[in-house]
Amino acid sequence: MPMKAAAVMGGGGIVLCSRRFNLPSCSCLVSLKPQLANPIAIQPNFSSAFTNQRSLLAKPHHNDHHNPRLGFVLRAAESTQSPSVTEGTADKSIVPDAEFSLAKVSFGVIGLGFGVTLLSYGFGAYFNILPGSEWSALMLTYGFPLAIIGMALKYAELKPVPCLTYSDAYKLREKCATPILKQVRNDVTRYRYGDEQHLEEALKRIFQYGMGGGIPRRSAPVLQMIREEVTEDGKYCLVLVFEAKALQFSDFEQRQAKFTSFFGPGITAEVLKGEKDLYEVRLISNTTL
Repeated sequence: MPMKAAAVMGGGGIVLCSRRFNLPSCSCLVSLKPQLANPIAIQPNFSSAFTNQRSLLAKPHHNDHHNPRLGFVLRAAESTQSPSVTEGTADKSIVPDAEFSLAKVSFGVIGLGFGVTLLSYGFGAYFNILPGSEWSALMLTYGFPLAIIGMALKYAELKPVPCLTYSDAYKLREKCATPILKQVRNDVTRYRYGDEQHLEEALKRIFQYGMGGGIPRRSAPVLQMIREEVTEDGKYCLVLVFEAKALQFSDFEQRQAKFTSFFGPGITAEVLKGEKDLYEVRLISNTTL
């Protein structure tokens, strides 16, 4: 069979093959270095070889498969001439929550900080370690209750859950999110006091703690985070991500209508299974621009 390409031999020789020029037969030139014991030289008839090459190039090729390289070049040229179509992608950049609000501040930390500071300075001033002994009684009087109140608030506080907001959902929130969805977002992203968990009243009604057909209170799902995103059909969606180690996907799926009823009107609820013990409740607004 004719060789396909030029090869460099181990002794320094070069093989030229006629297949590169689409010649019918292989005309080769093999030369070895002078230090080899038996140098070989094969002299081809280059004049006839290149004459045959010109005649082959002059003939039209009706079938591309006779010259696959030429066919590939033609098809590549045709493909570059066709216009390319680019599809727009949704804006999935994350919007940082830089809005300041007193609801996002822990009053337990503030009360405990002021109370401990007043107590410490009051004792130091009372024993003449720090200046201001005339104010020591006043600082001790107000510092002690402030520290007690701060510790109580710190013990009873419920920290806000993380909120992941995408840019496209942020643009739709004001016009497409229902008042209840906005309230849910605001409630779970601020400090709460006295509640055992976020959305406690909603989960109590939906899962019916301790009632027939319900679940035990100790098995209640716990809200881990929320996410604002846009669905494939361009609707605003608030995703509630719960962790429930003692529940199954069927426990959420059979209560999908209750999620829609409680967080409605104007929304549609969908339930999805996440990683490990995580479950997602997607509250999709029916309002569109």
